[in-house]
Amino acid sequence: MDGRSESTRPRRTARRVPAAAARRRLRGPAWLDGPMTSCHLVIGAAGLLLAIGLVMVFSASAIEAALADQPAWRPGVDQLLFAALGLVALGVAVRLPAGLVRRWSPVALLVVVVLLVAVLVPGIGVEYNGSRAWISLGFTDFQPSELSKLVVSLWGAHVLAVHGRHLTVKTLLLPLLPVFGLLSLLLMLEPDFGAVISLLLVVSGLLYAGGMPWRLWAVGGATVVTGVVLMVLAEPYRMERITAFLHPFDDPTDTGFQAIRGFYALANGGLWGVGLGNSAMKWNLLPEAESDYIFAIIGEELGFLGCLVVITLYAVLAYAGFRIARRATDRFVSLASVAITVWLVGQAALNMGYVVGLLPVTGVTLPLVSAGGTSLVLTLFIVGLLIRFARSEPDAIEHLRRTPRGRLARWLLPVPAHAVDPVRPPRSRPERAPRPVPRRPVEAHPVRRPAEDRPAERRVPPPP
Repeated sequence: MDGRSESTRPRRTARRVPAAAARRRLRGPAWLDGPMTSCHLVIGAAGLLLAIGLVMVFSASAIEAALADQPAWRPGVDQLLFAALGLVALGVAVRLPAGLVRRWSPVALLVVVVLLVAVLVPGIGVEYNGSRAWISLGFTDFQPSELSKLVVSLWGAHVLAVHGRHLTVKTLLLPLLPVFGLLSLLLMLEPDFGAVISLLLVVSGLLYAGGMPWRLWAVGGATVVTGVVLMVLAEPYRMERITAFLHPFDDPTDTGFQAIRGFYALANGGLWGVGLGNSAMKWNLLPEAESDYIFAIIGEELGFLGCLVVITLYAVLAYAGFRIARRATDRFVSLASVAITVWLVGQAALNMGYVVGLLPVTGVTLPLVSAGGTSLVLTLFIVGLLIRFARSEPDAIEHLRRTPRGRLARWLLPVPAHAVDPVRPPRSRPERAPRPVPRRPVEAHPVRRPAEDRPAERRVPPPP
């Protein structure tokens, strides 16, 4: 005891941590703050997903092709060719200025409406599995619904960016919802319910980035749920999908067949998987194994760890997309980045969700992984846009201008001229010489001589 009372002892006060220090503790590694981090994350995540997809399409489609008296390597080579076309589209997207994309987005929307109407015309539209959603190009089939999602994301971002950050409810909803309703009607006439869900993801991303009030989200959510229920009740096959989702084992040979085979594939894979190429379900036991249910084949051959890698790569892609939107100084770039990211990652979540039995089957594919020509080419074009947006960050532009690069790198990956591209750049006109001002002719006036030089005037005497 030191003789001091309890009240006179110095109290220990908690150390206050400055806000800046607290933020520093919550930050990740230092390389996450680099000027090119967003670009590298997009390239890395998308590149790995594409590589996994190519390998798994080769594996999942070989047996089915062989059973159909086709070369076992044919579907995989076709996917590889579409990936090459997609990489060309990616290179084009990287070089596109944002102002050019904004300027042509209304025209692209009109083209999409015309294509969605044309696909419904017999003789133009090609029907597969009860859906008239493709247009034959001879060497492949083109699906306009995939293009509609890309165009709506870019057009919607342009329309909202025109109004700036001070959006009212009217300017936020009126340009977007009528177009969404029109396109959804055309898609339901095909019918393509999965494309409507993907388009809804795009519109939701735009409304979220545009700052729609939360009270309207409740009204919109109730409206969407009501619309989905009505669409499910309108078609018997959609009701069968809902029934198969809730009780797949009630009808294991018909409505629940695909879902149950997907569960068997995941269960057979376990933690480590049965090995690449050793899937049993791809022997014509699991329908659409190379497209809609390729995630089940990944789980069977690569196990839970392989599925975890795929999920992590989509999470990295989501982080990179929202990071681009947060750091962009161009309003259009910010809105388009959010819409594209919500679409890609949301569609991947829908696909993986119904494969594992958490969601009803919607028929959407796994971006960058599932087999499909139009989907892969357009998805790689979207990845190219994200790379372009990432390179348009102010810090990225400054870093690229300081870094010496070769001629090929400068041509393939040009440095954006501005962080905010004007929609209509001013035209450079040659300077003209100033036009000469015409002079008016000077009138000649008589010159008055001085008084001493003038002769004396004759004085006329006044009249008497």
